[in-house]
Amino acid sequence: MTFRKRSTRAFALALLVVATSAVQPVTAGAAPPQERLETRSAPLLRSGGLQFKDLNRNGALDRYEDWRRKPFERAAHLVSLMTLREKAATMVHGTAPTPWGPVAVSPSYDLAATRRIISDLGVTSLLTRLSGPADVLARQNNALQEIAEGGRLGIPLTISTDPRNHFQYVPGSSVPAGSFSQWPEPLGFAATRDEGLARRFADTARQEYRSVGITMALSPQADLATEPRWSRINGTFGEDPAVVERMTREYVRGFQRGKDVDRHSVQAVVKHWGGYGAAQDGFDSHNPYGKYATFSGNATFEKHLDAFRGAFKAEVAGVMPTYSVVRGVSVGGRPLEQVAAGYNRQLLTDLLRGEYGFEGVVLSDWGITEDCVDTCLNGAPAGQQPSFTGFGAPWGVEELSRDERFVKGVQAGIDQFGGTEDSTAIVRAVEQGRLSVARVDASVKRILNQRFQQGLFEDPYVDPAAAARTVGAAGFQAAATAAQQRATVLLANAARTGGGKGELLPLAGGTKVYLHGVGAEAAHRAGLTVVATPEEADVAIARTATPFETLHPQYVFGRMQHEGNLAFAPGQADFDAIAALSAKVPTVVSVYMDRPAVLTRLLPEADALLVNFGITDEALMGVVRGTAEPRGKLPFELPSSMAAVEQQLPDVPADSAAPLFRIGAGLRY
Repeated sequence: MTFRKRSTRAFALALLVVATSAVQPVTAGAAPPQERLETRSAPLLRSGGLQFKDLNRNGALDRYEDWRRKPFERAAHLVSLMTLREKAATMVHGTAPTPWGPVAVSPSYDLAATRRIISDLGVTSLLTRLSGPADVLARQNNALQEIAEGGRLGIPLTISTDPRNHFQYVPGSSVPAGSFSQWPEPLGFAATRDEGLARRFADTARQEYRSVGITMALSPQADLATEPRWSRINGTFGEDPAVVERMTREYVRGFQRGKDVDRHSVQAVVKHWGGYGAAQDGFDSHNPYGKYATFSGNATFEKHLDAFRGAFKAEVAGVMPTYSVVRGVSVGGRPLEQVAAGYNRQLLTDLLRGEYGFEGVVLSDWGITEDCVDTCLNGAPAGQQPSFTGFGAPWGVEELSRDERFVKGVQAGIDQFGGTEDSTAIVRAVEQGRLSVARVDASVKRILNQRFQQGLFEDPYVDPAAAARTVGAAGFQAAATAAQQRATVLLANAARTGGGKGELLPLAGGTKVYLHGVGAEAAHRAGLTVVATPEEADVAIARTATPFETLHPQYVFGRMQHEGNLAFAPGQADFDAIAALSAKVPTVVSVYMDRPAVLTRLLPEADALLVNFGITDEALMGVVRGTAEPRGKLPFELPSSMAAVEQQLPDVPADSAAPLFRIGAGLRY
């Protein structure tokens, strides 16, 4: 079965004309309704009693400036006006520079450097890593759009972001929540099994993104979390293919506001096509030592691809291929070429475009065209801090030149290359006859069509005051907090009574508690009495997280990512502290799981055991007190030992021997 994009619809919203220059209101009864306009430098034209932006400043109403026309018609006309250099620059998706570096979170852009990227290089798609007050972000993004409007054709920017409404922060993969509403990780939505909740989250994030000028979400992850050690599991919806498909579908619908991208939508980019979750030994393919995804055959590979069907049903705007080189798979009877997915025509053209019928934009992951230099390939020398300098992920095409990588990527099916602002390789390829103008035009039309659908050519600007009211609004955060609590999984709950029966949770008001890893203020506000020693307590409450190792500290991502061991054991500071508490007093343990923990040694030390996927102390205390009930079900199985983890197959869901808890486990009060 395939899924085809529906035809776009013309915008037909009656909106007030807004402009920074003086604009006369449209007379009542004018047809069609006047589209909302805002301009900082482009003149306004009047035609047929309506107003339009003269983006190229030629004094005439061009088809791409006429908001009454269909988006794809406008895109096709704009492409006909563009130079080869402008088209090539549309096919790269850079990162907006900040004073603090390319991946550091910052409150502001380096506007001089960004102006060079937009004005001199012609780049019109930029990833933002800003975090801070919403009104500041809105002003900063408006400043970028103002630069873009001043260009020859006045093409507005697409401003994208990695996920930023959750708990775990890894530079280069996510952004701290900051002022945005803070929800559980995607694993938490999978734990609720509530598709409507996933959609409500995405709709909330959509409103927050658009209010600050962000128009593209580099999410969701439809990757199946079949290798328990993999460091990217926290961003997935778990390992049940059916759950992943449904959650991904509703996530996309929430961000895009239904099927058709429109002026209120945020483009969603589903990732990472296809097979990223079958990471060999759990090592991530941002790193050269983790570049392989290994499959036991085509049957399981198809399960990993089919998890994306939900996104395709929702007509997702974009797809991002994985860094990984996929092994053990054939397509059409031919072994899969041993190159990363961004260079693999079998994956992008034969399967994604052909069998799965995707018609949107294929955007590569960051840095696939760049060389992985010595410190990237072998790690930083001893005593030297690893950095993003020299990072690249050209897996399987290391021997090709940079120009050859661009050609191979486009021929495979890439429309836009992430993580670079240099498009000269595309220009040279066309001039030398290695890429056709028609192939380039096809990608540029896809990219610009979605920008026309979003209404950015009419109004790319946002209201900083409205952004401050929208981002992190009390109602949004209340819903986010409730989702944190609802996603919590209760795995054990037994009071220490003579008969061995009864439940420890929920705790009564006034219960004397000793805290480990929990703020005293949150416990006080929940009506609990905090004491200074375990001996004084009725109950101890402890927070901890899934164990991990830093096995590759000399690599920039290896230094940040959680790898290796998942098992609680003596000798770990948190485990020893919890065991000591459990010997003295009934103990409640809450484990944050960004990967499936091995709880075999911890379980006997916990009278009540909770699993969370991102929860504040205040929200956790609500669960402990029973003002909110844990209703989650595990989105993955919990293995019984590391030996079982090492023996399971990386591509098969829920296949470890004798798991301690099966997928879907979860108790209720």
